[in-house]
Amino acid sequence: MDIILVPGLWLDASSWDPVLHALKTAGHRPFAMTMPGVGAPASESSEIGMADWVDAVVNRIDEAGEPVVLVGHSGGGNVVWGAADARPEQVRRVVFVDTVPPPGGAISDFTVVDGVIPFPGWDFFPDEDVSDLDAETRARTAPLAQSVPARVPTDEIVLTRESRHGIPVTLLMGGLDQQQFESQVDGWGPYGEEYRAIADATVVKIGSGHWPQYSAPERLSELLVEAVGR
Repeated sequence: MDIILVPGLWLDASSWDPVLHALKTAGHRPFAMTMPGVGAPASESSEIGMADWVDAVVNRIDEAGEPVVLVGHSGGGNVVWGAADARPEQVRRVVFVDTVPPPGGAISDFTVVDGVIPFPGWDFFPDEDVSDLDAETRARTAPLAQSVPARVPTDEIVLTRESRHGIPVTLLMGGLDQQQFESQVDGWGPYGEEYRAIADATVVKIGSGHWPQYSAPERLSELLVEAVGR
């Protein structure tokens, strides 16, 4: 099975390195992506938006020539859901890593510096997201984070095909199991409605913060292999 892995904001393909061995050992063909404009100055990335990120994944789906599994971490969830909407018949499953299927809209708004959005540092994020990242891990991974094009987090994705709701979905959530997630999701407005519209959705608790590829790689690897094999 071809598995296309899309990182969240500020991360590149190398962020998926901790899970690649397990996926390959299970007989899959993982392809970790670095999204257009990551790490590039504004002079090279100012015209790059969310549609370009979605198109990059769609192109990879088309190159595969057979149904694929899409995996998106954090803001990468918007990207893979947009790609799944564009190619619903070519996507076997979408796996969201500590994020949820968006109903459209944008990721979030961050401070722009010199025309790009730099990584704000681990201290920027709430404790529940980063408490399981020890000092060594933070020091090792922070230099790997790169700027993203200024438009990407605030560009809205366009979803047009209701058939995306027929794609099986797995949500690997850092701190929520299925019961806890179900008890909260209806209070999330359009996000709850999008989740409820999906015919086959499974929620599994990782037991981690927001970056399990760094803090719980073995657990994430195990759950990815399980999700892909469903």
